[in-house]
Amino acid sequence: MSIPLIRLLTAFAIGMGAAAMRDAAATAQSGAAAPNTLGAVAPLAGRQIWYLDTGGSGVPIVFMHPGSGSSLVWEHQIPAVRAAGYRFIAYDRLGSGRSVLDSGSDPGFAIDDLHALLGYLRVDRFHLVGTAAGGIVSLDYALSFPERVRSLVVANSIGGVQDEDYLALGRRIRPSPQFDALPTELKELGPSYRAANAEGTARWVELEHQSRTAPLTSAQKIRARITFSLLETIRIPTLLLTGDADLYTPPAVLRLFSARMRGAETLVVPEAGHSVYWEQPDIFNRAVLAFVAQHSP
Repeated sequence: MSIPLIRLLTAFAIGMGAAAMRDAAATAQSGAAAPNTLGAVAPLAGRQIWYLDTGGSGVPIVFMHPGSGSSLVWEHQIPAVRAAGYRFIAYDRLGSGRSVLDSGSDPGFAIDDLHALLGYLRVDRFHLVGTAAGGIVSLDYALSFPERVRSLVVANSIGGVQDEDYLALGRRIRPSPQFDALPTELKELGPSYRAANAEGTARWVELEHQSRTAPLTSAQKIRARITFSLLETIRIPTLLLTGDADLYTPPAVLRLFSARMRGAETLVVPEAGHSVYWEQPDIFNRAVLAFVAQHSP
């Protein structure tokens, strides 16, 4: 973990503690309950996109789910984001969850759905948080529409980098077909979490199953040909994080990204695999919200 992030997390934790006590006192006095997160369908061109939006006047934070999940997976993040005063937004990418591609329509580029949804919701600038495959789409969006992104968090993601030596590295650490044949929870949840939290593991598997849908005839595409040289051009404040037991993005791989994305903050979370948002949600939430606070108006 970098020193600026340690200091920021400490200050943020103190501030959040005070804010939580004030919010609790205000709620107790008013007797008001927090409103439910809004789930709805955005009728976009050629598709129906299911999204969650807590609304309100807070600065928006958009969360991009992993390939193994959908907007369902953010149940540990929504309360924390709302308590910090931000507007939580997430959606199901085509091929996951409740979003549906209209008959005869082309899946197109993943970032175009995000861009269209933000237009539908009248969101201008926002913070972007992507994990795993959602991190690849987030990087693609940041490269294509940098003026829209206040800050970028990429968690547990291989990044979609197409450099041949990087692709060869991926084949070494995730050999096919052996790696692909493993159960999803073994690939994406670290052994410490699975050993210590059987209930949480079962819930993760349940949400992974609920997020499955009929596969697209062709996958959505990434617009940019992402390379390490291209990532060097990103000037958006960026936080890169992973788990120390991530089979896709171990700490050594995270260092490849941080070496090329100059100025990016980094965080390696202990006793976590490929799903830090789920395995260590308190650490994930504190890190994300502290970083976002640093780059909010």
